[in-house]
Amino acid sequence: MKYLDRIADKVLNDALNRIGAVVIEGPRYCGKTTTARQKCKSEIRLDNPETRKNFIALASVDLGLLLEGEAPRLIDEWQDIPQLWEAVKYEVDNREKHGQFILTGSITPPDINQIYHSGVGRITKIKMKTMSLFESGESSGEVSLSSLFDDTPIHGLNHLTARDLAYLICRGGWPASVGENEENALGQVRDYYSMLVESDMSRAGNVARNPVRVQSVIRSYSRHIGTQAKVTQILKDLIANDSTSVSEDTIYSYIDALKKLYVVEEVPAWNPILRSSVSIRTANTKNFSDPSIAAAALGMAPDTLLYDFRAFGLLFKSMCIRDLSIYAQFLDGNVFHYRDSNDLECDAVVQMRDGRWGAIEIKLGSDDQIDVAAKNLNKFKNLIDTEKMPGPSFLMVLSGTAPMAYKRPDGVYVVPLGCLKY
Repeated sequence: MKYLDRIADKVLNDALNRIGAVVIEGPRYCGKTTTARQKCKSEIRLDNPETRKNFIALASVDLGLLLEGEAPRLIDEWQDIPQLWEAVKYEVDNREKHGQFILTGSITPPDINQIYHSGVGRITKIKMKTMSLFESGESSGEVSLSSLFDDTPIHGLNHLTARDLAYLICRGGWPASVGENEENALGQVRDYYSMLVESDMSRAGNVARNPVRVQSVIRSYSRHIGTQAKVTQILKDLIANDSTSVSEDTIYSYIDALKKLYVVEEVPAWNPILRSSVSIRTANTKNFSDPSIAAAALGMAPDTLLYDFRAFGLLFKSMCIRDLSIYAQFLDGNVFHYRDSNDLECDAVVQMRDGRWGAIEIKLGSDDQIDVAAKNLNKFKNLIDTEKMPGPSFLMVLSGTAPMAYKRPDGVYVVPLGCLKY
């Protein structure tokens, strides 16, 4: 199978050029190992059951032997031997060279206490997600996110229909599913979800978890995707649909496990300097690393999603946040969410390291929705105290079915997701 270029390729290459070791973190099957293998010159894979026991036994005798090999050396699923962190840090110190090791992991180490040193100056982490629409070939890439920061004229035609978007949400950006026929691609997502529920959740922290309860928690979390819902709201869902007792601590432990597996990736709140004394809601916004997980949890297929406009809109927003996060990482930026005590909300704020930022509203469809979103963005813009911080570099409505990319008379860009790239 041909390797599809990833945005993470450049992020990884830049990291290897400036530091001794790089850890790639992300959900299972998002392509971490395959991407790392494009750069490594030697490797050991702890996910291989035929050799895993031998490597663990060897580590107890001489950990350094696992690090011998041409650099960059890939150590896949390194968290199975947490002591490797200290060994890699020590070896980087000794070699005094950049680009020595690539470590990949799909779960936070079960015993974080075995890691004594943060690795600052020797080891850096990069997060990898599933594929964006540009990486998987569904976005034309005619509009660059980076160009919006420079007020460059835009153009682009959207070739994605509502049915296309519904399918891409349910398929997700899993590399193995890209290029498959619809039946196989959706089947692979269902297989991933089944494995998550039945076995992976018990891997996180080595705690046996009831698959039925796991499914209930993920389904409830999915219903609150894109919101700042509290655990108490998820608890109410479970109590209403589960005859057995459950506590808030249990819900927290399940969500923590999902975070350790990089399945849940919440969007942090943005805290700008405002002209008024309005209070900013600081809770994170709930999201998954890929929208297909929520679609599978809710039992959504592309055609059924078309008849549930609310779910369609929320899952489309999740797909947009995924793509924006991937593109922002390439540009050395971050994605945030804004909401205040007056319920003024901005779906996404992309902020660059130099302080520049752009505000984005996400709308699936109609001209009326775009008009409302544009007015909301300008209202949000006027809240910012531009004497104490810069104003927005751009305002954008990120759309699902808008026919083309253009700039409105009020200065707001309208960009279809199917035209966007980094």
